[in-house]
Amino acid sequence: MPNLYATSDLHVTHEGNGEIVDTIRPESPRDWLLVAGDVAEQVPAIVDTLTMLRDRFDTVIWTPGNHELWTTPKDPVQLRGQARYDELVRRCREIGVLTPEDEFVTWPHGPEPLTIAPLFVLYDYSWRVPRTEGRTITEALADAREAGVVCTDEYFLHPDPYPSRQDWCAERLKVSTAKLDAIPADRRTILMSHWPLHRHPTDPLYWPEFALWCGTTETADWHLRYRAEMAVFGHLHIPRNTQADGVPFREVSLGYPREWRKRARGPVPLTKLL
Repeated sequence: MPNLYATSDLHVTHEGNGEIVDTIRPESPRDWLLVAGDVAEQVPAIVDTLTMLRDRFDTVIWTPGNHELWTTPKDPVQLRGQARYDELVRRCREIGVLTPEDEFVTWPHGPEPLTIAPLFVLYDYSWRVPRTEGRTITEALADAREAGVVCTDEYFLHPDPYPSRQDWCAERLKVSTAKLDAIPADRRTILMSHWPLHRHPTDPLYWPEFALWCGTTETADWHLRYRAEMAVFGHLHIPRNTQADGVPFREVSLGYPREWRKRARGPVPLTKLL
């Protein structure tokens, strides 16, 4: 029986992670792998890593994280925003890796078929800490800066051609709901995203203000609305299993070496889902 695995936040250019990522291998050549974003910041490293994984697994499905969408000075690909995402999708198609822009595929190896839905939805600054509730986005971001919390997205994740990241998020929500609504009503799903679709996984954040860059209230019921068998995500670098309304939420991130070296279990580059 083939296995379904997941991983995220591989950050392969960080010293120590490359060797760990090279240990990611299937048990069977028929195994599938979900890659929930943040492979790397530069396009060559992203494509090289996904190519390696595609050579090892029968099917690889990728959705972008915020780091893939960064446009940094050293990246030979200087595309920004939507154009950068489109280029990553094009490169993935060249190597046979599925993306949110491809037709959803079905995991057939189990008691019932499950539609795997890779989602790219971004965030819209709607996850606020209590002291910023009712304040404008500009005010909430200023409060976060005053607390010493500023996500690097503010410098490198450009929303072009959209006026703002929240406008890009709104468009991605439209695209995603249209595809999800087309799934047969009797089909259960595996929802896969970089940013968590429900806010509860952000509860342990050391800096709660960082939740501003972690998701959107618009997806709070998607695990119920779209009949999720489970929701798979990364971004927070807090790998663990939680639940919302009885639905398992699986964070599958590897994270940075400084993080996994502190954990008793060490690095976990691969999680078996099914």
